[in-house]
Amino acid sequence: MEYKFLHTCIRVMDLEKSLKFYKEALGLVETRRKDFPEDEFTLVYLSDADGKFELELTYNYNPEKPYVIGDGYSHLAMSVKDLESSRQKHLEMGYEVTELSGLPGDPPKFYFVTDPDGYDIEIIRAK
Repeated sequence: MEYKFLHTCIRVMDLEKSLKFYKEALGLVETRRKDFPEDEFTLVYLSDADGKFELELTYNYNPEKPYVIGDGYSHLAMSVKDLESSRQKHLEMGYEVTELSGLPGDPPKFYFVTDPDGYDIEIIRAK
């Protein structure tokens, strides 16, 4: 039996702000959208150029308070060839960005950028 990842879902407070982040900061494109006005929510699916995995943004209309991400959540991860330029771009865009880092004993090969809802995305140097 073979399994494959399809998507990860996160809930967002401001759909347009989140779409702007994922499109401009990370180059994801909208692959499909499902609106459910009678149930007051919208699902937007984003993917990279490979299109093998999607990020589902769930927007519940008029949320009253930010979602609690929880202490079990860690991060999403993406790769990029030019890590330093990517980090500089995210800094210039005004996003919260960590220093370049690496695992103990390794040279720096990743950093984190935080989306508008507080989700961390690890950006890893592509091999």
